[in-house]
Amino acid sequence: MNIQCFGTKKCFDTQKTERYFKERTIKYQFIDLNIKGLSKGELQSVKKSIGLNNLINTKSKDYKKLNLDQIRGEETKEDILLKNPQLFKTPIVRNGKEATVGYVPEIWTTWE
Repeated sequence: MNIQCFGTKKCFDTQKTERYFKERTIKYQFIDLNIKGLSKGELQSVKKSIGLNNLINTKSKDYKKLNLDQIRGEETKEDILLKNPQLFKTPIVRNGKEATVGYVPEIWTTWE
């Protein structure tokens, strides 16, 4: 099991996710989206598992500012997401080709 947790230190759900893995002594790698965002390959892998629209935080201030609701092309949305990691819903938890968004321990228990 090679779990990666993408999120921000200030995100409550990311903190809960880290606590979940620590309490169960499950090794994971935390990647702070404010410091190092998802790579293009990681985004493709997560997108296949979850879907692009499920990754976008539509309640973000930057969502409206960047007019993401007006953009129709998936490729352009990906480019905008890669340049603006604050638009991701967090945490994004990835285990190989499987991934989740948000705090969903009921799915993580199937990974163990």
